[in-house]
Amino acid sequence: MTDPDARLARKSHHTAAILAYQASVLTENRHGLIVQTDVRSPSGHAECEAGLEMLTCLPPSRRQRTLGADRGYDVPDFVTGVRTLGFTPHVSPNPTRYRGQRSAVDQRTTRHGGYVISQRKRKLVEQGFGWQQCVGVVRKLHHRGRELVGWLFAFTSAAYNLIRMRSMLAGRPA
Repeated sequence: MTDPDARLARKSHHTAAILAYQASVLTENRHGLIVQTDVRSPSGHAECEAGLEMLTCLPPSRRQRTLGADRGYDVPDFVTGVRTLGFTPHVSPNPTRYRGQRSAVDQRTTRHGGYVISQRKRKLVEQGFGWQQCVGVVRKLHHRGRELVGWLFAFTSAAYNLIRMRSMLAGRPA
């Protein structure tokens, strides 16, 4: 029996396709704590759609906010959507874009010192995913259905936040 909500996806061109979900997180840059989670069926635009949806769920702020993202988010629709929501997109430029197309992020964003800091802080997202797969129960799911998998992913993210906060309060890196 397979999960009706999961879809065949592969991580790279040289691997086999497996049944999977697209899990996305939104973290804050200062401490690397996970603020929002989202699980959906994988597709070509699932990451960008999830990112914009998670940004709309954040409470409004008077301060200028930034969004750091990897080169998979270097899509004009995503960058303009982030700007429309009031965020500055600190997206890594994708050098392998289609011929004749340039990066959606321009010089007005990349010239600031905050852009470099934001690019360095992006690795905090990967630490959360790594912890969830090694210590948490996300590597091999024994549940079916997007709702249940989403709950399990959010629960594992909350556990990661608790471990991260414990390490921060003890004064050592996690």
